[in-house]
Amino acid sequence: MLRVLFAGSPDCAVPSLEAIARKHQIVAVLTNPAAPQGRSPVLVPTPVALAAERLKAQGLISSDTPILTPEKINDDVRALIAAQKPDIMACFAFGKIFGPKTLALFPLGAINLHPSLLPRWRGCAPVPAAILARDRETGITIQKMALEMDAGDIILQKTIPLTGTETADELLEQTSREGAPMMVEAIDHIEMETVCAVTQDAGMATYCAMIRKEEAEIDWNRSAHDIDAQIRAFTPWPGTFTRAGEQTLLILKAHVYAPDSAPLADTAPLADVSTATPAGSKPGMVIGIDKKEGILVQTGDGILTLERLQWRTRKPLDWKTFLNGSRDFINTELGKGI
Repeated sequence: MLRVLFAGSPDCAVPSLEAIARKHQIVAVLTNPAAPQGRSPVLVPTPVALAAERLKAQGLISSDTPILTPEKINDDVRALIAAQKPDIMACFAFGKIFGPKTLALFPLGAINLHPSLLPRWRGCAPVPAAILARDRETGITIQKMALEMDAGDIILQKTIPLTGTETADELLEQTSREGAPMMVEAIDHIEMETVCAVTQDAGMATYCAMIRKEEAEIDWNRSAHDIDAQIRAFTPWPGTFTRAGEQTLLILKAHVYAPDSAPLADTAPLADVSTATPAGSKPGMVIGIDKKEGILVQTGDGILTLERLQWRTRKPLDWKTFLNGSRDFINTELGKGI
C-alpha cells in the first residue's frame, strides 16, 4: 500500500479519488479553493473536496487527512505536503501546473490521467478537441508527470472508439469512469516495480487550448458536420448559440440531416454525407422541418437538423414545442443580427 497525495478538483476526478482510496492510503488531498457557483455568492468546495469529506465519514480516508485548498503552491504548501510523507502523487484535472520543487516531494514520482491518446491532444481541453476534429477514436492515458505539459512517459493507455454522436460531457464521464481503475493499476505497477513506460513521440504531438466563449457562436457557412461537432464539443459549456434578429438562440442538440445516410468511411475523420441544397437557400436559412427529425437549417455544406433549442431568456424546448411558440420561425435567417 502506497501513501498517495491526490490532486484534482472537478466531478470527473472523484471516481479516481474513490478508487485509489479503496486500495491505497490517501495521505492528503490537493484541490482548488471553494468558489461561487452560478450567481450565488456562497463559496462552494470543489467536488473533490466534498468527496474527500464523504470518504472520511465512510472510513476510507483517515479523519485527520488534510484537504489542502491553496490559491497557489508555495513553500508553505510544499511544507504541508512534505509533512504527510507521500510516496506518490496521483492527479486528474487539478487545474494548476506543478513545478520541479513540488514534483520533487514524491519519491516515486507523480502520475496523471489525461483523457486522450497522448501524444494527440496535449493541453487543457482534449475531450472537446477530439470531438471538434471529428476523430474516430480517443482514449485515456496514464502518464508519468513531467515538467513539460502532458509530455511524460506513458504507463497505460486505453482506446475509446467514437461514433460521432458523443457530447463532451458524455465523453468526459466515460473517461472518468473507465480511467479510475487505470489509475489504481498504474499505482500498483509502481509499487511492484513492474512499470513498462513508453516515451512519447514528440513529433506526433498535437495541442489543444482552453475554450473561449466567443468560439461558441455558430458560423453557418461551415459544413453541417462541423457545426454538429461544435455543438457536441461545447455541451454543456460554453454552449453554442446563433443570432436570430435581435435575439440570441441557443442550439442545445442537433444532428446532420441525412435521411439516406451513407456508411461511414474507414478512415478519420467521420465521413461527410452530402445533402442537396434547396434552390435559393443561404447558409443559416431555416428551410423547413422534417416531421420525424426536427427543424432544418441550411449550412455551407449540407443541412443541420435542430432538435432542442432555447431562447436566451427562456426555457429549453424540444423542436416541436419551440415552433408552437415561434410560428414564424421558418424562413428565418440565422446568424444575422439587427
